Amino acid sequence: MDLLTWPVLVLAVPAVIFAGVSKAGFGSGISFASASILALVLPPAQALAIMLPLLLLIDCGSLPAYWRKWSAREVRVLLMGGVPGAALGILFLARADADAIRLLIGVICLLFVAWQGAAQLRLIRLPETRAPAWQGGLAGAVMGFTTFVSHAGGPVAAIYMLRQRLDKTSYQATTVFVFWALNLFKLVAYGGLGLFDRDTLMFCAALAPAAALGTWIGIRAHHLVSERAFFGFTYVALGLTGLKLIHDALAGA
Repeated sequence: MDLLTWPVLVLAVPAVIFAGVSKAGFGSGISFASASILALVLPPAQALAIMLPLLLLIDCGSLPAYWRKWSAREVRVLLMGGVPGAALGILFLARADADAIRLLIGVICLLFVAWQGAAQLRLIRLPETRAPAWQGGLAGAVMGFTTFVSHAGGPVAAIYMLRQRLDKTSYQATTVFVFWALNLFKLVAYGGLGLFDRDTLMFCAALAPAAALGTWIGIRAHHLVSERAFFGFTYVALGLTGLKLIHDALAGA
């Protein structure tokens, strides 16, 4: 498939900038929206493959700003569960067809929006006590699976991390480091699954400036932009994207 077409570029460039802003400035929780948006116009496995090197580039660009500001305990706990979870993701992605991947990504989008809506309406409340390590390991396993098959590990990590009473910058630094490590693991695994080809890598290179721009904006927006405004727009976009992916998956099944 020719990637350098206007329908793809019109979605890809702002999606990649958005991923940079989200990962570098707002805890990575919704950067998976970028891969979901790309899956509207590309085969979902190809959309995931395109986004992964760009997400890793964003991680590398934002990591120095948060160097050693993370919580070592939370990094250790999440990665202990995250790597086995990602291994399960390898099994799924190796066997699933395009419509199954679309359906899963769409369902994850809607579940995330529903969770956030319920939290805003105070229908769901997280316990005020810190989560024990075993819950972090379980969250890490689910996070590892969802990040491998949809780049959507951030929401699961957030459910656990929000209970750990970290300050804003420690929270952000921890998520940046954890997903940097997992994305390195995913890069090797995606290569082993044959998801990278010449066209995909060339398209990634063409989108690299957009990723760098988004990272630069995100680091600065971390201290300047209202999280309420940023996330409000994203929830609407994610809900519509999830519905479209589910519709396309069921129509093609």
